[in-house]
Amino acid sequence: MSENLSDWIGRTTTAADYLAASPAQRLAATLDKEPRPLADGAALPALAHWLYFLPMERQSALGPDGHARRGGFLPPVHHLPRRMWAGGRLEFLTPLRVGAHVERLSTIKSVKEKAGRSGALVFVTVEHRVSERGGDPAVIEEHDIVYREARPADPSADYPRVPDMQPAWSREIVPDEVMLFRYSALTFNGHRIHYDRPYVVEEESYPGLVVHGPLMATFLTDLLETSAAAPLRRFAFRSMSPMFAGGTLSVNATAPDGEGRSSLWIATEGDRLVMEAQAWL
Repeated sequence: MSENLSDWIGRTTTAADYLAASPAQRLAATLDKEPRPLADGAALPALAHWLYFLPMERQSALGPDGHARRGGFLPPVHHLPRRMWAGGRLEFLTPLRVGAHVERLSTIKSVKEKAGRSGALVFVTVEHRVSERGGDPAVIEEHDIVYREARPADPSADYPRVPDMQPAWSREIVPDEVMLFRYSALTFNGHRIHYDRPYVVEEESYPGLVVHGPLMATFLTDLLETSAAAPLRRFAFRSMSPMFAGGTLSVNATAPDGEGRSSLWIATEGDRLVMEAQAWL
């Protein structure tokens, strides 16, 4: 394995935070929902833990793409300069609640080199265990990060198409430049592909600002939890193709089956599949 990346398997790091109401309220506003008051003890929605444990690298410690420089906790995949969120799997064991003091234990579970249509790839899977201080885990997450080559985006790529399923619930969302900027600010995400158009076009050869994978996953869980009026028990998602600011997204979910399982997906107006997911209520 290149650069002895396997040496990073098993490494751990911890973080602590306080679950204030304001990040969840700001997320609701970003999703164009009323940011209702949240008293201490109120349950947070699925994926709300992504609003906490935010990175705090000094400005001088950032790389040219706005991410933290390579090394530290994550392996230094120097030969593949592009880093993105590929997907993940989550279990929601108990609700995280406003006002709680929480801890997150992160462990690198695997580092795998692969070859894809865009060239060489390295997938890093990090397990996060989030719990109230001193308690059992409330959320267990496996977070997949992909590193890839600095190749120009291929507009003619044969991306997957939408599944042949009938959604029970659908919503159209246009993630514009302002929404992307607000979500980057909300998650303290300095990755320039989400807000710096000259950089993303000239340096990474994308046609426009790239919509965050976690933001699109949040579109899916918000649609399902709101429509089914039930909390999620499990959620697994995978990014299938990039989405760019200003385009219309179709966010879809099927009705839960007898086991509480729902299929979810996001597609463009041209029926290109952007994200697919499974959820259990």
